[in-house]
This record gives sequence, C-alpha cells and structure tokens, in this order.
Amino acid sequence: MKKQTAGRDSLGDFAPKFAELNDDVLFGEVWSREDKLSLKMRSIVTVTALISKGMTDNSLVYHLTTAKQNGVTRTEMAEILTHVAFYAGWPNAWAAFRMAKEVYAGDTEAEEHGGFFGMGEPNVSFAKYFTGNSYLKPLTDSSKTVFIANVTFEPGCRNNWHVHHADKGGGQLLICVDGEGWYQEAGKPAQSLKPGDVVTIPAGVKHWHGAKANSWFSHLAVECPGENTSSEWLEPVTDEIYNALED
Repeated sequence: MKKQTAGRDSLGDFAPKFAELNDDVLFGEVWSREDKLSLKMRSIVTVTALISKGMTDNSLVYHLTTAKQNGVTRTEMAEILTHVAFYAGWPNAWAAFRMAKEVYAGDTEAEEHGGFFGMGEPNVSFAKYFTGNSYLKPLTDSSKTVFIANVTFEPGCRNNWHVHHADKGGGQLLICVDGEGWYQEAGKPAQSLKPGDVVTIPAGVKHWHGAKANSWFSHLAVECPGENTSSEWLEPVTDEIYNALED
C-alpha cells in the first residue's frame, strides 16, 4: 500500500490530528491489512459505502480512481454500480456512473485477465498440451529459485491429463488468483476453484486443470523442489468429460 499523505498535505496545519488519523490509521493501518482483505476488495467496499451514503463528490472520484489502480476493471465497475443501484438508489448510481465514465475514459482496450499478476504472453511452447488458448507469465527465474508462473486460461480452456514425476519430493502447488476453474484427479470428482483456493498436487498423481466454460481463470503454478523431476503429458480432457462438469 502506497504511503498516504493527503491528510497532511491538505490539513496538516489546520487539523494535524485528523491528518494523522487519515494518513497513519485509516490508510496506514486499515487499508494496509492486505493479508485480511485485498486492496481490490477494500476499494469495492469503499465505493459501495460512499454511493450508499450519497457521497458522489471528489472523494468518490478519488476512490473510483483508486479502485481502477487496485485492479477493478471497467466491466467490473459497471456491474458493481448496476448492482448497487438496487440497494443505494437509482439517482446515486446515475451520479456515480457519470464519475466512473470519466475515470475509465479511454479504457476501452480488450479486458485484461490474469488477476494482480497480469496475463502474460500466449503459452505457445505448451500449446499442444492445451485445449483452447492459455497464457503464461513467469514470475521467477528457475535457475535461481523455485519456479513460479501465472497461468491464465480462456473460458473453456484446459490442459491435458498429466503427471508430475519425481524420485523424491516434487509435485506442484496451484494458487488460484482470478476467475473460476476446475481441478480434477483421475478417478475423483472435479473440484471447483475460485480465487484464494490452493491445490496441492503430489508427484505421481494424474490430473488436469483449467477454466470453467463461462469464465477466464488464472492460477499461480509453483514447481515443488524434488529429485529427478519431470512432467509427463497425456491425452486431452475430452469434451464429454468437460461438458459434464457442474458447479
């Protein structure tokens, strides 16, 4: 969380205690508790609260801008305001929409996916092992430390059945960061995945993972250290298996 100085800049001389509470407590302590609630979610809660109170002034513009910086997309903001309108009042929503349009003006490029880490580039090197398009954004250098990459699947995309082999240790961790997806081990029901879910995949287990049919999906793939590790790619997940999955 970037250090806040707005209170001291505007009111430091006139109301130093208020400035301190604003900068050091509200933003310095409450907003900074990202281990309890993400900045993106805090922005959504704040925007909703301000609109509900009819606060469609510069404070809302500031928090709409902050929400955009914290990863709330143009599409998400439009849906948030539409939903809030039914609870906070139609006129309040109209006022908020006018401000949101200015904040997101020009933000008409293709919707970004991949969550906080970004979508990365087309996963061309492994495309033959995927049904549909996937994207890869490496986050670490495998020659220096444990390899971690953000993998993003377009709706309906999934990788083939595969196995992570190792003589000792090995396996993989999936940390879900955006959208909704599936994980399935051979012989077991598929597991629905959402942001915050963590999947531990032991070495030697046949499995697959990917996006749900109507959602983009991103997870961090963490390669667990081990001896003589390798990945064996197997047959694709058939449409019959995939289309039979239910939330």
